[in-house]
Formats: sequence, structure tokens, C-alpha cells
Amino acid sequence: MQTQILIDDITLSLQADGVQLAPDGYLLQGDQVVLMHPFGATLFYRHGFHSWSFCSWIPLDRSLPRPSDGRFWPQIDHPVQFEDYPFVGSGVGALQAQDGKILLLGALDLDTRVRADRFTLSGQIQRPPAGPVGPPARWYLAYGDEEAVFESYTSHLSEIYGHGRHDKAPRVWCSWYSMYTRITQEKLLSALEDLRQAPFEVFQIDDGWQVCMGDWEANEKFAAGMAALAEKIRQSGFTPGIWLAPFIVQPKSSLIRLHPDWLLRDERGEWVVAGHNWGDVFYSLDVTHPDVQSWLKDLIMKVRSWGFSYLKLDFLYAAALPGLRYQQLPDEQAYRMGLSVLRQAAGEAYVLVCGSPILASLGLADAMRIGPDVAPYWQDETRSNLLHDLTSPGTLNAIRTTIHRLWLRPLLHIDPDVVFIRERYNLLLPDQRQYLKDLAYITGFLATSDPLAWLDDQETRDLIQFLESHPHIIRLGRYLFQVDGRTVDFRFLEDKWRT
Repeated sequence: MQTQILIDDITLSLQADGVQLAPDGYLLQGDQVVLMHPFGATLFYRHGFHSWSFCSWIPLDRSLPRPSDGRFWPQIDHPVQFEDYPFVGSGVGALQAQDGKILLLGALDLDTRVRADRFTLSGQIQRPPAGPVGPPARWYLAYGDEEAVFESYTSHLSEIYGHGRHDKAPRVWCSWYSMYTRITQEKLLSALEDLRQAPFEVFQIDDGWQVCMGDWEANEKFAAGMAALAEKIRQSGFTPGIWLAPFIVQPKSSLIRLHPDWLLRDERGEWVVAGHNWGDVFYSLDVTHPDVQSWLKDLIMKVRSWGFSYLKLDFLYAAALPGLRYQQLPDEQAYRMGLSVLRQAAGEAYVLVCGSPILASLGLADAMRIGPDVAPYWQDETRSNLLHDLTSPGTLNAIRTTIHRLWLRPLLHIDPDVVFIRERYNLLLPDQRQYLKDLAYITGFLATSDPLAWLDDQETRDLIQFLESHPHIIRLGRYLFQVDGRTVDFRFLEDKWRT
């Protein structure tokens, strides 16, 4: 039906199956809803599909080039969102009025997209190719102060999906940004011994311990096995943490050789490529397959039996890529089915999801990485500027997407990635390192990868002070904050679109 609604002092023409007035906005129904807006070529809040996907306020009158290296497309965004890139987003979108207020259209169901142009703001849901259609999709529409509108939206999401199980985010040391895949049992034990003097709560082993993606057993660098290493970590006073990418498999894995029918396939019957890393492509598991679900459950229970109770689950978007599944569900519903299996098997472990679809992870994850990987440099000029990949590892890209997803804080712990205290092996300038530190304070998630052996005495004191600080945070605006009375200004993110 077509109707008009009054929201604040603005009259909007609206097409939807149902419209219901709510205390803080409107609840809409419809597999497709369309609003005519009066704002013209204003700013659009573009919300990417998963943790790394580009998220920002962008001007509707300035198109951005689509990322040009197709090898990385699955790692960048959902394929549907390249059709009108960048003016289509996942789950939620918003427009800015001339007075700074925003008009937000947010989905309350999964597998939804929000598009905008200078005349319309619209939402649409993906339906399964066969089977019952189900009730119309649900949407939330509100207009007002940006922070208040997003807060109301998260309240509606919380009622439907819930929130994380743990009250407080732990302080984490992670091996990735110092050792990358070059970890060994000896290197980790050396770092662990040094860290006894620092107030971390979690010691997390990252990528490099496993045989390969799909074969989740200790490789030759960990001769004593992962259970023995977890016990060493626990004896040192830390919670053992470990990295896994349970939804992807590499071509060399024995899992593919033994169970080729477990992989997600495209319409030609070929395995769905989930991205490119570790020197080759990798593929997606079909998480709706009962045997895959049993394997996922056994995997997490095995890792838990080793003694790991902090799980960093990565590259999760792979389960939500389009494909032919054992059970024909829409992409995000299939992903949520797989994540539910992991969550149940994890029990009371702390679950951090990364590379994960946003709305579909709510209520199942305790924490979420909400931006791309940081790096000990500001920006990868080749990938960001020449290949137009705003999800590539780099501190600028990480800060941008993280700042624009702070509204998720009521729903789960939000992880901005690590800070760099060290000057060694680091190209970041002091003010750039400070941005990362302040962002960690703002989110409340404190982590680093710096081995203490790389820090001088002053840097060690700075690290301990960082971990023990509990600054008072006041948000003054979209990009302005006070941290213990000190102004922190992220407006360089806004200025980028003015050049």
C-alpha cells in the first residue's frame, strides 16, 4: 500500500505492506519498502555486510569505484552489494537531513539490503528460491538525533536476537600482529613468560598453529600438542585463547579429499570460492549439511577439551555466500544455523567473531571485530587507492569502519583490533598510534600483539598503564569524543569525502 506518514516535522511518502506507529518511530512490514525522501544528494550511511566490509557516511553525489581485484570480492562484501556499490548496504541504512538529524531504515529480519539515491530510501529482503515465503519482512523507521535513533534500533534488535553472554571484555594479548603465521611453540612460550608482568587476562594463539584450513590439528611446530600449550598458558595465569576459521577449507586439506560433498556449490556445481589467502583460493563449507554440523560441533568440543575457553572465529562470512545448499535457506539464515552449532558447542567459552555477518551474529557472539585488520602502517596505498579496496588491512580502514559501527555496543563487545605500543617494526606515527589507543578506550576492548621483549622500559610502562586505565568517555558527536576530558577528533574520516 502507499501512504504518507508524519515523522517529526517531515511528511514522507511510503510504500509498504503495513505501517504501525511505535513510541520511537514506525514499524513497517513488507518484503520491499520504499520511502521518498526530501534530502536530495545528502550523506548516506552505508553499512557493509560483514566485519571487514566498508562502512561509512558517504555523499550520494559522489560514487566510489568498485574494488577491482575480483579475487578478494567475497572477503570484501556480499556479491549482491556490488550491484549498486556503494549505495547499497546490509541490514540498515540512513540519510542525513540538513539539520544533522538522520532518517534510519533498519531491518529486523536477516538477509536484507537497504539502498539509497537522491530521491528514495528502500529496503528489500532475499527470499529462498523455493519453499514457503513466510510473513513479510519487518523494518524499523525512525528520524531524529543520530545516537538516539541508533540506540532505539539496537533495542529492537536486542528484543529479537538477544546479546552476548559475558559482561566484560577481557584484556587480550594476540600473537598475530607480531608473529603472524610464523608462530612456534618456543616463540609463544617465550612471549608468555615475559607477559607475566603485564595485566592481560587472555593469551590468544592466532593463525599458524594448524595443519591447514579444514585440518584443525597441531602442525609440526607444536610437537607437544595444543592441550599442553593451553595448560602452560593457564599455569601462567591467563585464559587460553585460540584462532579458528571453521567455515572454510583449503584445497590441500584432507577434509576436501574425504568429504567433497560438504562444500557449498554454485549453480554450475562447482565449489564456491570464498576468497584468496595463504597463497591460494579457499572454499566454503555448507553449514546446513547435517554431517558438516556434526563435524563443526566435534571441532569446537575438541578445542574446548584442549583447554581453550576464548575462541576467535574468523572468515565466518564464507557460510553466508550465495550457493546451492543441502537445505535451501537464504544466505544469512544458513550462516546463523552454522554459528548456532558453534555457539552451543562452545558452552560458556568467550566467542569473538571476525569476518562475520553483522545482524546474523547477534545473540550468538560475545564480541565482534567490527572493522578490517589494523596494521603497523596507516594505509596500503595499492589496495586502498589503486584497487579501491577499503577493507584491506591498514589502520585507516580499520578506524573508519569501527567508528561507524559503535552503535553496536549495547548488543555485544565490539573489538576495534589491537593497539601498537611498540615503535619497533612499526611505521605508524605517534598520533596514529594514539588514535588506536583512544578507539580501544572508547570501545572498552583492550588488546595488543606487542611482545614485551620488543618494548623498552617506557613502552612497557605505557602498556601497563593502557591496560589498567578506565577513562571516562563522553561522545560529543559523530567523530568527536572526550577521553578523561581530552578531546579526541576523528573528523579526518569525514574530510576524506570532501577532497
